[in-house]
Amino acid sequence: MRPRDFLLLVTVCLLWGFSNVLSKIVVSDWRVPPLFFAAVRFAIVATVTMPWLLPMPRPAWRIVAIGLLMGGGNFALLFLGLQTVSPSAAAVVVQIGVPFTTLLSVIILRERIHARRLTGIALTLAGVVLVVWRPGGIALSAGLFYIVACAFAGSLGAILMKQMEDVPPLCFQAWVGIVSLLPLSLASALWESGQWHTAAAAGWPFVAALLFAALIVSVFAHTAYYGLIGRYEANLIAPLTLMTPLSAMAFGVALTGDRIDARMIAGAALALGGVLIVALRRKRATEVLVIGERA
Repeated sequence: MRPRDFLLLVTVCLLWGFSNVLSKIVVSDWRVPPLFFAAVRFAIVATVTMPWLLPMPRPAWRIVAIGLLMGGGNFALLFLGLQTVSPSAAAVVVQIGVPFTTLLSVIILRERIHARRLTGIALTLAGVVLVVWRPGGIALSAGLFYIVACAFAGSLGAILMKQMEDVPPLCFQAWVGIVSLLPLSLASALWESGQWHTAAAAGWPFVAALLFAALIVSVFAHTAYYGLIGRYEANLIAPLTLMTPLSAMAFGVALTGDRIDARMIAGAALALGGVLIVALRRKRATEVLVIGERA
């Protein structure tokens, strides 16, 4: 990999990791309603990428489903979870999406699981269980359920995405924004209150966070990543993207006071090791798996 592209990938992973922590601050510390935050974010994404909306990828139902799963559904569930879950714990638990993607590929795409992938799945699950384990048993809070659901939505969207070809990254982002905007806006109007008042109370820092999430993360980072996937084998890209959860944990400790103990470190090591084993494959499914897990 050329040094310039390596630095670009490092930058993308750092942006993704920081974005998760920033989202935690927005929905937890500033108390901005999570569905509203997601809706406004995708409104900006849809507006900016509108010139790339057409032609519509075919089949239409699949791009709509992908947009709902990897856009509105994924981010809404993530933001709901981050209201009560630390960014560090979320960064590890969301890795359960890797086993989800692998198992869904067997069910939907009729792929086969070999011993190596089963080992990776087992390690990932063991790491996630260790992170949520408490002396009295497994502590599955509502927030963690949202994070697990977020991972499943992203995984199912990734499998559907594998069945589409030659969709330009900015076209994909445009449809994710358009498809996600209406259901998120309706859900926020029905189930949340005081959205604009809370956003106004947060002031310019919220505006800056919103623009960062929409323009820097969704438009720039995702598009840059898709370009790297097109130039290099997924076998090379996949292990390097593990910088994302590691950076999220580091930013969580620095910015939101996350506590990292030996159990968290051991669980993260197991989960990320399992992800690495599953991801180091030469099949195209790996590319989709890596794309599908990014926030």
